[in-house]
Amino acid sequence: MHSHEAHAQNISNMVQLLLALPFFITLILYILAVIISNQHKKQWPHFRTICWIIGSACALITLIGPLATLSHIHFDAHMIGHLLLGMLAPLLMALAAPMTLLLRTLPVNKARVLSRLLKNPYVRFIRHPIIASILNVGGLWLLYTTSLFNLMHEHILLYVFIHLHIFLAGYLFTIAFIYFDPTPHSYSYVFRSLTLVAALAAHAILAKFIYANPPHHVPATEAELGAKIMYYGGDAIEILLVYILFYQWFKSTRNTIHSKTATSSR
Repeated sequence: MHSHEAHAQNISNMVQLLLALPFFITLILYILAVIISNQHKKQWPHFRTICWIIGSACALITLIGPLATLSHIHFDAHMIGHLLLGMLAPLLMALAAPMTLLLRTLPVNKARVLSRLLKNPYVRFIRHPIIASILNVGGLWLLYTTSLFNLMHEHILLYVFIHLHIFLAGYLFTIAFIYFDPTPHSYSYVFRSLTLVAALAAHAILAKFIYANPPHHVPATEAELGAKIMYYGGDAIEILLVYILFYQWFKSTRNTIHSKTATSSR
């Protein structure tokens, strides 16, 4: 019995390390890129580096350690992980502008290859605000309203896939609405704002649905607490996302007005 429990714990530790490894690697690579970039060009903003470090830490806290272990047992712990991995970490890492840093660091020929990849039709498709919303919020509806949530805890590969999807879909969702990196295929502020409002409403409705209809095998008290964490914690992060989008909109409008004023005065 003890041997079986020890084996299960070893597998759990291996899965945690497997999920955490990409974030360890990208954290180190980002810091190295900052060091290399600063040697040849102007200093990379400290704010962006801090955002990447904190964003990586949010993801790592979710994927390895006590919170990762508790999320297997308690739905409220799982939901804290959802907020950190699927919402806060992607937002902070988007603010860190990793593609801009990579383009600064790479040799010119490789930077051109990366620029062409960013203009790829597939990249344009998944970065469309509606598609990104479906992948992100739609994926959450699928996870919490079907048997997928329970299956995730029974099958290792599915567990790994879903957690990677939660982060990647959250990151795609974030960069579909706020632009800090090069964006070859941009969309209007009006369209992005309307789409964002609809996506955030779908996220809030899902939280209320979970409150009233707990996932299979999740106790009602845990589901209610988890739904509250999702609803109110999600609101806090979403307010920050909306603020950034509207601030960028304001800056764009102000720059347009200044440009028109300067042109007319000549």
